[in-house]
Amino acid sequence: MGHVFSTSEAAQDAAWIQRRQRLDAIEARLGVEPGADLLCEKAKLLDLLGQTTEARSLYFDILTEAPTHAATLGAFGALLYRTDYRGAAHAVFAQAVAHHPTRADFRVGLATLLRQAGDPAGARREYEAALQAAPDLAEAHQGLGDLLSDLGDEAAAAEHRRRGHAASPLSRWAYRGSARPVRVLMPISVADGNIAARVFLSDQVFAVTTLCMEFCGESQIMPPQDVVLNAIGDADLCRPALFAALTLESRSTVPVINPPSRVLRTGRAEMAALLAMVPDIVVPRMHMLPRAALLGADGATVLEGHGFRLPVLLRAPGFHTGRHFERADTPADIARVAASLPGEAVLAIECLDAAGHDGKPRKGRVMVIEGRLYPLHWAISTHWKVHYFSAEMEADAANRAEEARFLSGMGHFLGARAVRGLAAVAAALGLHYGGIDFGLLADGRIAVFEANATMALVAPKQGAEWAYRQAAYHTALLATQSMIIGKARKEGLLF
Repeated sequence: MGHVFSTSEAAQDAAWIQRRQRLDAIEARLGVEPGADLLCEKAKLLDLLGQTTEARSLYFDILTEAPTHAATLGAFGALLYRTDYRGAAHAVFAQAVAHHPTRADFRVGLATLLRQAGDPAGARREYEAALQAAPDLAEAHQGLGDLLSDLGDEAAAAEHRRRGHAASPLSRWAYRGSARPVRVLMPISVADGNIAARVFLSDQVFAVTTLCMEFCGESQIMPPQDVVLNAIGDADLCRPALFAALTLESRSTVPVINPPSRVLRTGRAEMAALLAMVPDIVVPRMHMLPRAALLGADGATVLEGHGFRLPVLLRAPGFHTGRHFERADTPADIARVAASLPGEAVLAIECLDAAGHDGKPRKGRVMVIEGRLYPLHWAISTHWKVHYFSAEMEADAANRAEEARFLSGMGHFLGARAVRGLAAVAAALGLHYGGIDFGLLADGRIAVFEANATMALVAPKQGAEWAYRQAAYHTALLATQSMIIGKARKEGLLF
């Protein structure tokens, strides 16, 4: 990950100096008393000093000699998870649980990886085992709350989230840089509607403190900060957290990125209404309905009464990456799909045709950083529900070549009318950080599928076949980092 300023631009961080001194002392001790415990402490310090590759190598060496060493298994698994080596992290935490079954923190690490791998039963088993070993472990309650929310049990999820966050709504990420950091206070929600900020908040540039707004009282003492980055991005799912964050916005003495008052205007239905009169774009008709209204045999009549014709898209509000989002092609499908969705409300969405000349649907994503457009990806699929991770890109060189044309020359690829439409959507969005998912219609307009703050800035896969995506990704990444640092510097808060 590229940095946007160097160590020479700021004084050295005091904590980094102390870590460096501790490492020197451990090096001296290792000369006379080598052992796994001391080597593990060295690896932890290397990681905290930003020498992640060296730390990873040392952890591996320790486990080669002492494969059951508990401290190394836990620290190594956490490092692998943080640096997106998920398969290796799973193997390490599975080994840790096998050798140390009563360690609740190891169970939580394995459960988190199982949940992300799509094994909710396995994840639940591990979270519950962790709580049997440590009934008050906050991380276990937090993880189980998120899992239960995935499964639609919101009442049980709320109780575990309360037990996981209420006692300590503040959480600090480890800072691994050597220079004076940019101190970021980041309001978040317990719900799954936060900006995926880790990708651009480099731990060698930013010192981040998260604040869970559902459990933040007015007496909460705030840490020193240079800028507030509101990571609560889903206006449909996270409204209580956003309203709580309004108080923080009003009393902040530093710049606020993505103010909650602006994010509150970006729910799916609100954005559809806001964009309805914008030229050069098409916004699908949307309407929120009680789920019960679509469970009977007259669901098609209910939808027709609100201006919808089949096929129609039905989704549970507040979910992303295609979860709880289905298409009803026939009247019989309506009740079946509605019954499969969680919650009491269903968002009905008009189905727009954004297929290309070959009949395959396409969906582009542009990031919007301070009003400027940054193309990120162009996904091509044979399925109506287009997401980059499931689109036919890896196996089809022609699809990748088309995406490369989009990334290297968006204006020429889309045409002037579409670019004007994207610029108008960005202006209406009014956020410092956000994104637009869209399709290109035959007449040159864009179909806006989604525009909000929760658009993830996902890194391309490694490999020669993905090299064409790197420049666009890093351009958007550096623009985001520069924007955050620029907001802090603008007020004279840094250096």
